[in-house]
Amino acid sequence: MPEGRAVGSWVRALLGRAGPVPVPGSVRALAPRGPAEEPPLPGWPLPQLVSLFLPEFPVRPSARQQQLKILGFVAKGSFGTILKVLDCGREKVCAVKVMPKVEVLRRDTLKQCKEEVSIQRQVRHPFVHGLGDSWQGQRHLFIMCTYCSTGDLHALWRAAGRFAEATVRLFAAELVLVLVYLHDLGIMHRDVKMENILLDERGHLKLTDFGLSRHLRWGERAHTICGTLQYMAPEVLSGGPYSHAADWWSLGVLLFALASGEFPVAPAGDHVAMLERVKQSSYESPPALSPALARLLAELLCHNPLRRLRYLHHFQGHPFFRGVAFDAELLQKDPVAVAVAPRPQEQPPPDPATFADFDCDLAAPPGRPWPG
Repeated sequence: MPEGRAVGSWVRALLGRAGPVPVPGSVRALAPRGPAEEPPLPGWPLPQLVSLFLPEFPVRPSARQQQLKILGFVAKGSFGTILKVLDCGREKVCAVKVMPKVEVLRRDTLKQCKEEVSIQRQVRHPFVHGLGDSWQGQRHLFIMCTYCSTGDLHALWRAAGRFAEATVRLFAAELVLVLVYLHDLGIMHRDVKMENILLDERGHLKLTDFGLSRHLRWGERAHTICGTLQYMAPEVLSGGPYSHAADWWSLGVLLFALASGEFPVAPAGDHVAMLERVKQSSYESPPALSPALARLLAELLCHNPLRRLRYLHHFQGHPFFRGVAFDAELLQKDPVAVAVAPRPQEQPPPDPATFADFDCDLAAPPGRPWPG
């Protein structure tokens, strides 16, 4: 039985006996926890609640956590909350993903969370948004990365409409290097999309969010239907088996949208309907695209994963990349010719004193929902 499923069944039984557990995002003021306000933890010993998340989420000294000053909220979602923080010890602004332990166990995502941290600790690449630190508190898990002030590729694409082929070529080369690097390590990302690509101040890309990634040795196959529908390869939508080649399909969808201003297939309500749309689509490139780019998209958006482009030499010899040096240092030498604007200013906390306890419940104040 998979680890996440076994733990999920266990925690559901325990939570059923322990009574209702507060869910992050409920309408309750953000305040320091005190004896009269603190909601009860599930009915299990604290050491067990700690040991489940080791070694990927070690216990940090409280002095280290007190060095972090919360500057604001960046986003909220089913995964938890992303905070903008100042690491006073290093004088560096970072982003911290905060995940409630109870929800991680309730959703059977323990193995997935640990795999995310394990992979990010392994990955070191110029075009990857790397892991800074991870740890656990009494109630939450924390994953800290460098804060990116310029936002993601999706926001830039929506503002631009579409990109010139020269820009698409550079973005494509950087993503090819990242995916080849990950696949050589036996890592499949499984959620390559614009929202998971950040930009640095010079316009170069940083692939992020390894929450759905997994280790997959060559020759192995996966079967979990996961990712974002519009980017999912047909073999993923059908429930597998699939391999690293699924990431290259996602890259093809992404490049199609960057160059044309629209996705090749409209989104559907579920994976079954989406699979039918993908099967019926010819994936013909708009006539405004160059023959070299149209050929690249056709070779990435190939229904047969064995015939899809997937090795570095395939791209190095491709006519669309003529003159491109597939070297990270050389690609980073010049800024990308796109307008990279800073993020809108995040809403600051209403009262810095309410964040004295960094392991507090991260809920918005009543009547004042946080942005995102």
